[in-house]
Amino acid sequence: MARLAVQGLRKSYGKVEALKGVDLDIAEGEFCVFVGPSGCGKSTLLRSIAGLEEIDSGTIAIDGNVVNTLRPRDRNIAMVFQNYALYPYLSVFENIAFGLRARKVPNAEIKSRVSNAAEMLGIEALLERMPRQLSGGQRQRVAIGRAVVRDALLFLFDEPLSNLDAQLRDGMRAEIKRLHQEIGKTTIYVTHDQIEAMTLADRIVLLRDGIIEQQGAPLDLFERPATRFVAGFLGSPQMNFVATHLDHVDGALTLIFDEGRKLPLDPARAAAFDKYRSRDVILGVRPEHIARASGGAPQKPADASINALIDLVQPTGTRTYAQFRLNETEITVELPSHSVEHPGTTIELLFDMSRVILIDPQTQHVIQG
Repeated sequence: MARLAVQGLRKSYGKVEALKGVDLDIAEGEFCVFVGPSGCGKSTLLRSIAGLEEIDSGTIAIDGNVVNTLRPRDRNIAMVFQNYALYPYLSVFENIAFGLRARKVPNAEIKSRVSNAAEMLGIEALLERMPRQLSGGQRQRVAIGRAVVRDALLFLFDEPLSNLDAQLRDGMRAEIKRLHQEIGKTTIYVTHDQIEAMTLADRIVLLRDGIIEQQGAPLDLFERPATRFVAGFLGSPQMNFVATHLDHVDGALTLIFDEGRKLPLDPARAAAFDKYRSRDVILGVRPEHIARASGGAPQKPADASINALIDLVQPTGTRTYAQFRLNETEITVELPSHSVEHPGTTIELLFDMSRVILIDPQTQHVIQG
């Protein structure tokens, strides 16, 4: 296992600044996921750590040793690529063994290491096959096996599941997590898929435009986002955002929408938001924190309700998503799977006001409260 320390990392492609002074520390044995939209710099950061990109400035240190000038093969890093990068005319066994043979590892040790990796990944029966005889999921297992046999300091994964279909991705995601638990190696994983990030990571590093927008444990980012960008990126369906006005109504701090609709804030949190009274704010609320009201709503002190007209209904089997309009903004609500609502129906929506966030429209930062 190894520690990784990145300081002041900058990388440009012509006039495009891909990394803008990234600072990052990854602990021994940690599974760290770089996530963000296309063009945010996550793959550039990974490739810089691997030595596949020449950085403009900054330092990359593994276990306290600066590796800026070392070639990729001298950094003792194992990398799994998006396109598998298998040698088409070598068997599965020889593909996995290739790096070991290049380092002149004895044959008996090669056989032992390859057998152990194949057993770990469930591909023992495939060792004599050629890559063209394998499915996409099997090829990815071979690519991972080639990394596993290395006694590397760091494991790097560059969007390894993006070429697989949804069902295979789910299975391989579980395999990668189990593999990390077994071998305990420090791992950096790049993905654009926030579900992969949430399920795999000990720590998420969310990048945007070449900088780290926020980093931390998955649930910390999900429950306590620092900015609108973070709140909107994590979660599926994503968080709803509605422009509104905050003011006192009947002695309570209240969100005021068009057409006179109102949502009183949770009294336990109202004091923290009072300095934004008489100002426009953005309401952020996840679909699962809005429910259909039943009986004498609101049901809890932190609940508040409004009526809304259904525009669209999307059943998924395990749950149903309905879309409404609020302040001319479309919002998504999670309803029970057995809901039989139809577009054009008006229902009462119950908001869990203890779970909503408020965002400053000028700074786009979440108002802490």
